[in-house]
Amino acid sequence: MVTALCFITAAPHRVNEVGSMIARLPEARTVYSVTGEWDIIVVLEVREVDDVARVVTDQIGALDGIVGTETHIAFRTYSPEDVDAGFALGY
Repeated sequence: MVTALCFITAAPHRVNEVGSMIARLPEARTVYSVTGEWDIIVVLEVREVDDVARVVTDQIGALDGIVGTETHIAFRTYSPEDVDAGFALGY
């Protein structure tokens, strides 16, 4: 499974509508409306790296109201359990 974070700029009057449309995509695990440089951040989960391009370009980028995107593929996921396990080793 590949996880990607897609940062989206939307037309100001379309943010809520765009967020709702993206949330309906099966690959969208979580959709956040955020403050700052971006309007929406989406956590995507797909089977292969090539699927990231397909979802971002063909599905998200094709939505009316999308101004731009920037996508980052996650290399590793850290969890509190991982941190605790490291301390348990005595390091």
